[in-house]
Amino acid sequence: MASLATKLAAASVNRTFITLPATAAGIRTVLNRSAHYPSDDHHGHGHHETSAAPSLSGLKTSRPNGNRTFVTAPAGLSQQKRFNHSSSRETTNIPDFSKYKSGSGDYSNRGFSYFMVGTTGALTFVGAKTTVADFLANMSASADVLALAKVEVDLSTIPEGRNVTIKWRGKPVFIRHRTPDEIDEANSVNITELRDPQTDSERAQKPEWLVMLGVCTHLGCVPIGEAGDYGGWYCPCHGSHYDISGRIRKGPAPLNLEIPAYSFEEGDKVVIG
Repeated sequence: MASLATKLAAASVNRTFITLPATAAGIRTVLNRSAHYPSDDHHGHGHHETSAAPSLSGLKTSRPNGNRTFVTAPAGLSQQKRFNHSSSRETTNIPDFSKYKSGSGDYSNRGFSYFMVGTTGALTFVGAKTTVADFLANMSASADVLALAKVEVDLSTIPEGRNVTIKWRGKPVFIRHRTPDEIDEANSVNITELRDPQTDSERAQKPEWLVMLGVCTHLGCVPIGEAGDYGGWYCPCHGSHYDISGRIRKGPAPLNLEIPAYSFEEGDKVVIG
């Protein structure tokens, strides 16, 4: 009974403390040290042979408190890597570029923005002006069109009592050299009976010369000269009759034949347009 109490006391005194990382190698080291460490000589009654502890490189053993043993093992490679690891903020060095910054950055950027806006606006204005000028130039009449805007006719080649048809701005123009009897007939008409009342003097600058567009005022057909019920012009499309002054007398046409702008020049010439 006394021997059993002695063994329990010795076991409670002979304690071994091992500080190891939580690895498989550390666990094996703890087990080996606990199994092979010799018991204390003061608490045993005899000498017990024990095998020497295995040699473990890197282990530090000390007995600061009597029979209590402390063993410290170095950290493994993985633990060293983990302990030596540092964040990227601590290891990354960002160079300082503050000395390269301009002192008046805001004002210079604002001035550059104003300059770009003004330049863009000026270029846009110049481009728009050029485009509009080219458009108006193309819309204006060309030289050949202007040449056809006015037509000069020699009246000396037209005998009395005859009609001549010329082309002006793509439309036919009737020129009639009227006889005295035709002039008297045109003036004898009561204009109150006309659909489109006009005197002959309002339609002819010179009584002997009648100049008017050869386009029916109904649907744009070309009337036939020296035909119809009134000795003037007759439209074969829908049966409109015009007298010797070009006034509508019968048929669906609502108006008289149109009188273009014209003027007489020296030497028996007329300019239409």
